[in-house]
Amino acid sequence: MSDDAPKAAGVRDVQASLAERAPAAAARPGTPTSGAALPAPSEDAAIDALPRLRGYFAIGAERISKSRNLGNLMRSAHGFGASFTFTIGAQYRALEAQADTSKGVQHLPHFDYADLAALKLPKGCRLIGIELLEDAIALPSFHHPMQAAYVLGPERGSLSPELIARCDFTIKIPTRFCVNVAMAGAIVMYDRVKSLARFADRPVSPGGPSTGAAPALRNRPTGEKGKL
Repeated sequence: MSDDAPKAAGVRDVQASLAERAPAAAARPGTPTSGAALPAPSEDAAIDALPRLRGYFAIGAERISKSRNLGNLMRSAHGFGASFTFTIGAQYRALEAQADTSKGVQHLPHFDYADLAALKLPKGCRLIGIELLEDAIALPSFHHPMQAAYVLGPERGSLSPELIARCDFTIKIPTRFCVNVAMAGAIVMYDRVKSLARFADRPVSPGGPSTGAAPALRNRPTGEKGKL
C-alpha cells in the first residue's frame, strides 16, 4: 500500500460522515439545502427593526419640482415610520414620484396642498422648517417635538418667507452647503429616530455595545404641559 492510501481512506471517511449528516440537516426547519438560495429579507422584517416611537411625524416639501426627489423623500418617510407626507405648491411632474419603489403612498397618506393657505395640520402638530439659515437651530441640538411636521424647500430655492413665518421652529443641518432635498429629509428623520428612540449607549472604544446592554431613553419627548 502506498503512503497516499491512508490519506485517501481518511478523506473517504470524512465524506461518508458528511453524507450521513446531510439528510438530518436538510430535515431541520430553516436549514437551506445545498445549492438553495437564502431567502431575501422581507419588507415586514425590515419594518420590525424600526424602533417604536411615541407621537408621530410627517414630512413634506414646498414647491418641489422633481418627481425623483419627491419619490425618494416618500420612500425614506415610509422607511423611517412617518405618519403621512405632503407637498405645498408642488409642480405637476413632481407628483408622479417615480423613485418611490417602496410604494409608500400605498402605506401612508399623502396630501398635495395647492398653497400655504390650504395647509392643514392636526391639532398640536408643530411645523418645523428645514433651511440653512443663520438663526436656525442646529439639528444636533434640536429637541424634536412629539408631534411634528417637517417641511423642506425646493431644489433650487429656499422656503418662502411666508412659510418660515408660519413655522414653530426652523432647523438646519450642519453642512458647508445645501444638500439634496431628499437627502436632507432622510438626515432629519434619522436624527429624530436616533434622539427619541431607545438605543444602547455608544461604547467608549470603537465598535458596538456589549451584548445585553440596556437601551437608554434620550431626549424624553414632552407635551405642552411637560407630560408624556
